[in-house]
Amino acid sequence: MTAAAPLRVHAPVRTATPRRYVLCRPDHFEVTYAINPWMDPAEPVDRARAVAQWDILRATLEAHGHTVDTVPGEPGLPDMVFAANSGIVIGGLAMSARFHHPERSAEGPHFHRWFAGRDLRELRGAAEINEGEGDFAYAGERILGGVGFRCSLSAHDEVARYFDLPVVSLELIDPRFYHLDTALMVLDATTVAYYPAAFSPAARAVLAELYPDAILADEADAVSFGLNGLSDGRHVFVDPGATGLIAQLRERGFEPVPVDVSELRKGGGGVKCCVLEQHTRRDTTAG
Repeated sequence: MTAAAPLRVHAPVRTATPRRYVLCRPDHFEVTYAINPWMDPAEPVDRARAVAQWDILRATLEAHGHTVDTVPGEPGLPDMVFAANSGIVIGGLAMSARFHHPERSAEGPHFHRWFAGRDLRELRGAAEINEGEGDFAYAGERILGGVGFRCSLSAHDEVARYFDLPVVSLELIDPRFYHLDTALMVLDATTVAYYPAAFSPAARAVLAELYPDAILADEADAVSFGLNGLSDGRHVFVDPGATGLIAQLRERGFEPVPVDVSELRKGGGGVKCCVLEQHTRRDTTAG
């Protein structure tokens, strides 16, 4: 008797949805202080290379059908390039950031003024320490929130009330992954990728329950800032060094788009750190 051929499991067909993003060109980028484990003021920064990499990131997003709005940078605020930290925008509601470290505190008012000039239903400045999409990830029916290094549970309560969405609090325990977006990436409304060791046992249990089919990254992918990526539901803009994660994404039907922002990583940020998404309310295709 001839053995039956093994069943082939096909990855789901993924659909990209046009997005609207906010970026800030790194015209003033430098590393003159250290507020995270990746920053070393003694390591030279090539600003021209940082700008060139950022230009490629912007062009890549636009080439994939997305709209990019640009906030002007400010002299003396080198981390403004990490626009994901500027706030949270969901369904026309916006909350501008309030930063933990004094070195970045002036960024909040600059971004708030920019938001005030946009066509938004409502804008509020955060009362609690809140570094925007650094620690809050919109995932369709909920918001995932990081806690432990930059953000507090009181900020989670404030965000939940304002956006009228449940915030799932996830404790971060590894200082290398001080923001949620360095350890977890929302791929679509039901799929995430994350690095388990960055989270407390309780947080890992919550993630396992909510996302039993999650992509689990290893340490090599995580320290490559692979999880600091960006998904439009099909295309995943990701650091080229996260080779294991890239392979897993392909297996799940996503299309990885490697983007090198290694010069900006000297400031502790990757692809996602450079991009704030202006989310459509209850988007069902991606976070």
